[in-house]
Amino acid sequence: MSFGFNKFLKKILPKRLFYRALIIVAAPIIILQVTISIVFFDSIWIKANKGMTRSLVSEIKTLFDVYRSENKENIQFLTNSYKKNFDFVINIKKNENLPITKSDRRFSPMDRSLRREMKSTFGQNYWFDTVTYIDLVDLRIQSDDKIIQIFFSKDKIAPSSVRIFVLWLTLPSVVLILIALIFLKNQTRPIVNLSKAAKRFGKGENIENLRPSGAQEIREATFEFDRMMKRINKHLTQRSEMLSGISHDLRTPLTRLKLQLALLDKKETSKKMAEDIDEMEKMLNDYLQYAKSQTEEKSVKFDLTNMIKDLLKKYEPSKYDFISDEIFYFNGRENLVKRCVSNIFENGLTYGSKIFVRVTKSINNLILIIEDNGPGIPKSEYVNVFRPFYRVDKSRGLNKSGVGLGLSVSLDIAKSHGGNISLFERKGGGLIVKISLPF
Repeated sequence: MSFGFNKFLKKILPKRLFYRALIIVAAPIIILQVTISIVFFDSIWIKANKGMTRSLVSEIKTLFDVYRSENKENIQFLTNSYKKNFDFVINIKKNENLPITKSDRRFSPMDRSLRREMKSTFGQNYWFDTVTYIDLVDLRIQSDDKIIQIFFSKDKIAPSSVRIFVLWLTLPSVVLILIALIFLKNQTRPIVNLSKAAKRFGKGENIENLRPSGAQEIREATFEFDRMMKRINKHLTQRSEMLSGISHDLRTPLTRLKLQLALLDKKETSKKMAEDIDEMEKMLNDYLQYAKSQTEEKSVKFDLTNMIKDLLKKYEPSKYDFISDEIFYFNGRENLVKRCVSNIFENGLTYGSKIFVRVTKSINNLILIIEDNGPGIPKSEYVNVFRPFYRVDKSRGLNKSGVGLGLSVSLDIAKSHGGNISLFERKGGGLIVKISLPF
């Protein structure tokens, strides 16, 4: 049962740290304010209102009894005294009846208290109105063929301190919550900045001027993240430099081998060996170009739909179908993304005669789907084909060009942007490649 309750709380509670911290700060203040308001309203205000109303009704009952005594001297004296001492305005209306329409408010504490006391004293022979006048109550009492109309201030039955109490109860609470909002915003901003920096770095972007701020623990986490980021960037730079050195060292002997093969008499043998050397050069150049672009290129916002159209222009229109209902923009390293998509296109057209391309959008990702009508890949090989230099001989054939780096490079590029590549079997034969890129 507790597990179900915890699961329910996780669903309704906010997910972001700022709003959770705001609940921790604001909830006690609001609960305390509501509790004090209820206690005050129930124990103080209602009881004070009830006592004041009962005292007023007793005064009115005394006045009513004197009016019924028919003693004109006492009536005039008491009327003048009530007007002078209690600020009552008293009118005697002869040959009139009580109004039929009800003007008292059903859920008003003041009206409810006055109605209760008047009913216990005068039965049904009364009528009052607390709505028409802002500060006055119009009270009428039936006495035989006369109506005794009394106007008195609402302060006589409603404590005037209620508004002040509510003001001083709510105003400090609002001010405290606003101050808490400012402090919470300042405390959560460094965490948000660190999260954004980690997300951008995970996509391969360069992070500059990451300044530690906030609480000590957040500063330490930001500082350590910055150190880790610099170590990784240094490692990537060293790898790129090392590969550049390897490229320089290998090209010289490969060139000498080409010259020596050109001087051989056995042309058929030299031709085959030259093809192997060309393949080695292509493999080396492709990987070096990828490593160089990965470390040097910066992220920009570009039109993914237009980029795909440009890539497809180099193929004959009969070799592809492209479906896209709208323009999709993506923030990333354009040349790397172009290389990733181009590798998939080349694979599809190498092992099939036509590719089918479409771009869609999910909640958080741009999804590029490429289908081909080739022989496909066995499901057991879906993981292996992303390994560098791996070839699926039975399904894809040995006579095809390539060095086995296309899919591994494409997957590396997709993951460096926070995305992924998935493979699926196509109905009717072929392969479906799904590239997911977060936006």
